[in-house]
Amino acid sequence: MTANEEQEMELEALRSIYEGDDCFKELSPVSFQFRIGDLNEPKSFLLDVSWPETYPETAPHVSLDAFFNNRISPETKQLIMSKLHEQVEANLGGAMMYTLFEWAKENQEMLMENHQPVVSAVTLTSTSDANSPICVSKKKEKKEQLTKAQKRKMIGRTDNKGELPRGWNWVDVIKHVSML
Repeated sequence: MTANEEQEMELEALRSIYEGDDCFKELSPVSFQFRIGDLNEPKSFLLDVSWPETYPETAPHVSLDAFFNNRISPETKQLIMSKLHEQVEANLGGAMMYTLFEWAKENQEMLMENHQPVVSAVTLTSTSDANSPICVSKKKEKKEQLTKAQKRKMIGRTDNKGELPRGWNWVDVIKHVSML
């Protein structure tokens, strides 16, 4: 059996096994994503797997570079990758995607036991020099959000140049006149 025939058979098996499973995503006939754990679970991760032309005789390309995994520390990623490569080597020469995915699901706790979520935040560092300025980032002020009805009303008040007509706010006009 040729590599393409084996790939087609495994692809058909994966489609039937993971039909309707939101953890499995087929990006192309030779590229897949599989999420280990629930979406909101902090110890979940996403496997990116792609097959080379000679798969299953050669190892598939496994990656944890997806944006979903950006909160996983490099040490934890390295551990996961080394354990997955051991599984790939053990199953080389045969269809291994189902075995790989199920092994990762079963061993999720072991793979993520030392996981400390990476928090991307601005950190301030101080120096020994007392005169050095410290940079503090400010949050952007939110602009007032208008509803569609409010936007229509604003547009209805303006002329074709986008300017409000003179005296549009008659309350202010009356206050001004009463001051005189």
